[in-house]
Amino acid sequence: MADKETQQPEELPVVFLHRPPSFILPFGDHLRSQFHVLDPYESPEPYDSFLARHAPSIRALMTMGPTLISAEFLDRLPVLELIVATSAGLDHIDLPACRSRGIVVTNASSAFAEDVADCAVGLLIDVLRRISAADRFVRGRMWPVKETYPLGFKLGGKRVGIVGLGSIGSEVAKRLSAFGCTIAYTSRNKKQSVPFPFYANVRDLAANSDVLVLCCALTKETYHLVNKDVMVALGKEGVIINVGRGSLINEKELVQCLVGGEIGGAGLDVYENEPNVPKELFGLDNVVLSPHSAGGTPEAFEAVLQLTVGNLRAFFSNKPLVSVVSNG
Repeated sequence: MADKETQQPEELPVVFLHRPPSFILPFGDHLRSQFHVLDPYESPEPYDSFLARHAPSIRALMTMGPTLISAEFLDRLPVLELIVATSAGLDHIDLPACRSRGIVVTNASSAFAEDVADCAVGLLIDVLRRISAADRFVRGRMWPVKETYPLGFKLGGKRVGIVGLGSIGSEVAKRLSAFGCTIAYTSRNKKQSVPFPFYANVRDLAANSDVLVLCCALTKETYHLVNKDVMVALGKEGVIINVGRGSLINEKELVQCLVGGEIGGAGLDVYENEPNVPKELFGLDNVVLSPHSAGGTPEAFEAVLQLTVGNLRAFFSNKPLVSVVSNG
């Protein structure tokens, strides 16, 4: 058999690349050195024809970005066994359809966990200490005019409720514990090895927290998990940080609560209708906004590369996969 460095693409394991047309594969050369990558957008052949011609050989698929993988799409890939997602969230993949077809799904949550957790903590500190607002205050030359700036709030001692204590939520808990925060959480199930108090629902968690940090996956069960009832329970000084998915929060009710002073502030990296952000938030100094970039570091992308390639190599070598997710 030819050495890996001299193998032709046709001799390498086949991986179908599922991506938006505008999305550029950031580690394409590395991937192509180990796999025969089938990218329909690099072919002059129409997409449907390309997919139909190659479907009998596609056992593994790598998905990038929020490109939908529906039951109908899966029906077109009769021998598919593995989907490797380069994202943490999987709301664009029909997981029950994968389960019914015996298709294994992996994600990249562990690769992004530390960087997303860093961003969540950064957003929280920014909201509490009014850092972005203070920057605007100074740049707007308001300091000589107003002389004093409103007080911020201390992070240490805050009761932080984490919604979703997976890889990202656990990293958030580790960081905020070091700041002297008290941690509690809600999740699909109580985790026996975790020392933090568990709440069976998000409203009870909010009622016993100063801050809610949303890190969970978006599913039918978690859609609009945080609504006005939860925000009212959190209270007028409560802060919401969302690094999960925009639709975890009822965005319309969030805007109403922020504008009406029913909660104290928010740090948001994700939104319901990206890249569109409610214009009412732009003028609020107690709201910090970022463009779905919590995991956007070179270190995270390198970790995604290693995790993705590791899963694909393991699959084609009949070895255990890393970061397998539940298809329920």
